Amino acid sequence: IIYSTEGGMDIEAVAEKTPHLVHKEYVDPVQGLQGFEGRKIAFNLGLSGDALKNMTKFVAQVYKAFVDTDATLLEINPVLINGYGEIVAVDCKASMDENALYRHKDIEAMHDPNEDDATELEAKEFGLNYVNLDGNVGCMVNGAGLAMATMDIIQLEGSSPANFLDVGGSASQEAVANAFRILIADPDTKAGL
Repeated sequence: IIYSTEGGMDIEAVAEKTPHLVHKEYVDPVQGLQGFEGRKIAFNLGLSGDALKNMTKFVAQVYKAFVDTDATLLEINPVLINGYGEIVAVDCKASMDENALYRHKDIEAMHDPNEDDATELEAKEFGLNYVNLDGNVGCMVNGAGLAMATMDIIQLEGSSPANFLDVGGSASQEAVANAFRILIADPDTKAGL
């Protein structure tokens, strides 16, 4: 759990210029969030009394929501304390693990494919795991571990990957052909691996 009293739109700048104002609480996923961890978060936010108690409960509820929904990210920014000492999540961003959506039909029903990257949707139709990135070196591999290692090597050599494209270990000739077509259709891709 990463948190700060200096949140807002420029949290990255806060982390860069005043890293001591950005706190981290490492939660053991087997044990889950412990009461003392929630209290530590509230205390580090400068809270006391009812606000400390309410923030401790709030953090526990947020952690439970994160775990129960198989989220990969649950960002609340900002969190406010109203005049009654209640904790209010003013804005929230959530990312869910697509591989766990079969357990969350209610969340899956909220998905709007119009918000997805068109190339990523096309790749999914062919059974390809594709994520568009900002670099210029196209990557096509057969295994997520190899994809990550390839992307690391590209960055170590001073370039940036244009994509993550895993065709899987038993890709058909058609899947590989479609993967190549997707790679060369990206105008930002200048080289490939």
